[in-house]
Amino acid sequence: MRRTIFIFVACGWLAAAAAGQMSAVAQVSSESSSVAGSGRVQEVDGVAARIEDDILTESEVRELGAFQLLVDGQAKPRAERIRELADQWIVRGEATAANYPQPSIEDVNRAWTEFTAHFASPEDFQKRRAAAQLSEPALRRLLAEQLYLSRFLDYRFRPTAQVEQKQIETYYQTELAPRLRGGGLAVPGIASVTDTIREVLVQRAISERATQWLDDTRNRVKIDIVPEGDQP
Repeated sequence: MRRTIFIFVACGWLAAAAAGQMSAVAQVSSESSSVAGSGRVQEVDGVAARIEDDILTESEVRELGAFQLLVDGQAKPRAERIRELADQWIVRGEATAANYPQPSIEDVNRAWTEFTAHFASPEDFQKRRAAAQLSEPALRRLLAEQLYLSRFLDYRFRPTAQVEQKQIETYYQTELAPRLRGGGLAVPGIASVTDTIREVLVQRAISERATQWLDDTRNRVKIDIVPEGDQP
């Protein structure tokens, strides 16, 4: 069973839409080497954690840190990265059990284009990618996994993520309009941004439900973290 991360972070999406320049910023984290039976060769390295009858490797922990360095400018502490990898393991297992389809090559190419477009320039992206020591094939693989798990969570939780008109009006009045005014932008009529607001709130609800599900599931999964440097 392979591990992946699945959380998209939209930055300024709705405000840009209201200004006529809607864009979504997808921040992704990472997944590394696979285990036996996944069709890929697993890198032999240290064990960072044991999760049920599987393992998380030190190379996975390092790769996640490298991706965080690329996206956020710094890596989280090792314990936090291991927890993220464990969450990825849980979601990947659910998606695999459900026979959820992998994204197409075209979908992955679009994800790559959108991701790289959020850097200052192609040169800046390549410089930061090299500094993080992530190859382009590895990064494409991580994006494909991100897309796969994100879509699975959307598939699983969207049916229960219902949004009422009152919620849309509240978001418009208390979040969108003040944000636009604060940025010196014109505030569009609510009718013109209702669909966009609805999707923002649906995504928020999906994230909340996924987080709660992970919290509940994690408590039932056996996870043993191996202290750094303490290998058998």
